[in-house]
Amino acid sequence: ERLRAHFAGSSALVTGGASGIGAALADELVARGADVMVTDLDGDAAASLCERLRRARSARNGNVARNPTVTATQLDVTDPQAVEEVVGRFTLERGGLDFIFNNAGIGVGGPVEALAVEHWRKVVDVNLYGVVHGVAAAYPRMVRQRRGHIVNTASMAGLLPSPGLVPYSLTKHAVVGLSVGLRMEAAAHGVRVSVVCPGLIETPLLDKGNAVDIPGVPDLDVRATLSAVMGKPYPAASLAVDVLDGVAENRSLIVAPRKARPLWLFYRLSPALFMRLALLRGPSAANAAEVP
Repeated sequence: ERLRAHFAGSSALVTGGASGIGAALADELVARGADVMVTDLDGDAAASLCERLRRARSARNGNVARNPTVTATQLDVTDPQAVEEVVGRFTLERGGLDFIFNNAGIGVGGPVEALAVEHWRKVVDVNLYGVVHGVAAAYPRMVRQRRGHIVNTASMAGLLPSPGLVPYSLTKHAVVGLSVGLRMEAAAHGVRVSVVCPGLIETPLLDKGNAVDIPGVPDLDVRATLSAVMGKPYPAASLAVDVLDGVAENRSLIVAPRKARPLWLFYRLSPALFMRLALLRGPSAANAAEVP
């Protein structure tokens, strides 16, 4: 109950919030009493989610006047000016910014020799610069107000080698590095930073395949490939509970679900043995990351 109360009356902005992990985070934030802005490249989907969250909120609480607010807006996180404007407007409306969840992301993979520069650029623009733009907009405001929490979504692919998903893994490793480094700087200003590294999570991206078209390369069956390694996908709603509990505890690195942690620990303790055993099972089996 203490962890849930941490978010009551707070303001939280979620990018990539219309589906998957972002939608689950928005749902759980509202359930914990936060005022939430859901942003997504698909503005209509964000608006539909917000309407559903409002109905659920009213059903839970009965008295609408005392319920947290839920709003939505279209946002392309690759546009730094747009991110600045949305974060600035929400901060002004709510009288401050308590949380930003930089969650928007895409999946890009395939044999490295088949990838063109534009494939790398697309995933870097969304998965890395999308996070950088969120940080650039939110962090100075949080420094000025001497409070706030930045939560960046990475992946187990940001902690482990991920053959077949190298461009994606590149960006997620970068997000981890950005987050842990910024956390040390931000502490002096009263600002907190956490990075989320999910394992295999049940999201629509498991069935969407590649976010780019690579001529001559069949689309990757992400669900089949990763399920063979990590088992049944973890529900996004359960992940959202884990994430928000970890944020309330001010954890630096939030690795969830729990069953994903031994794999990460194994790699940390013996990288060479981990890679040797993974390669014995084949390159695709070495993949141990969800595409959130």
